[in-house]
Amino acid sequence: MSVHAFVFPGQGSQSVGMGLGLYEAFSVAREVFQEVDDALEEHLSKLIFTGDTAELTRTENAQPALMAVSLATVRVLEAEGGFKLADKATVVAGHSLGEYSALAAAGALGIAQTARLLRLRGLAMQEAVPAGEGGMAALLGVDADLAQEICTEAARVAIEGEAERQETIELANDNGGGQIVISGRLSAIERAIALAKTKGVKRAVLLPVSAPFHSSLMGAAADRMAEALAKAEIATPAIPVIANVTAAKNTDATRIPDLLVRQVTGSVRWRESVQAMAAMGVTSQIELGAGKVLTGLARRIVPDMTARNAGTPEEIEALLRDL
Repeated sequence: MSVHAFVFPGQGSQSVGMGLGLYEAFSVAREVFQEVDDALEEHLSKLIFTGDTAELTRTENAQPALMAVSLATVRVLEAEGGFKLADKATVVAGHSLGEYSALAAAGALGIAQTARLLRLRGLAMQEAVPAGEGGMAALLGVDADLAQEICTEAARVAIEGEAERQETIELANDNGGGQIVISGRLSAIERAIALAKTKGVKRAVLLPVSAPFHSSLMGAAADRMAEALAKAEIATPAIPVIANVTAAKNTDATRIPDLLVRQVTGSVRWRESVQAMAAMGVTSQIELGAGKVLTGLARRIVPDMTARNAGTPEEIEALLRDL
């Protein structure tokens, strides 16, 4: 018998039209999108279903939008299956903003509150560093040790006649399967890309993002989230949630604000999170919401673990036959 973990995607999985099939087919999905619209006092659902790709990709829109699709998927799955997620899963987790989706799915956060927190998170992260000063890059075919070596070298700025100085560049995501994302000052990121090519890295590409997420440059954003999360209503999750910054499960509601604040500047330890699931006895990972990025990563991190995604009525119907 399979032991399931449910996981929730992060930024980059968004696409115009995601969740529309759920909205059209299920009243419980419509209720989720309406709750998010009401919480943000705007028609985010219209942007999700028929809007402009560039506008949806804006961080402050993508974050609550992806959560809305994930939670609509959860509600449909529960309604059609006649169970609660906690009845079917050993643990839940989410990649970056997906951790908020996981917490909402586990009952620690309400949907409206989660939407407002993610809108603030997106704005705070965007505003923490002036446009053009920060960046991120993906290194493919690399392990964490080599990625850290590249960052250490790329951080150094030597100018003739001046003392050497350091620029911020850090590991942002350890996604597993030889994929590491680095984040920091754009000039340091560009040096890292050049260095990577001399160190046998399979591929190094600048990512189309507007800020250095998950780096210490996000300190101002972390401060804003700390203030908001201190006021948030957080319940004990009905099921353990693996935190990005610890790669360990948590059920203590009092720890959640600190874990989410640390996540803004800390690395997303996704490879270790999936390995932790396997250590808990998880044999099946199910990605709920838009896209299938985490499904692909799971297959590379723990090949023996089955992985699938569900975010459409057809995929939910197929999943329910196997749960």
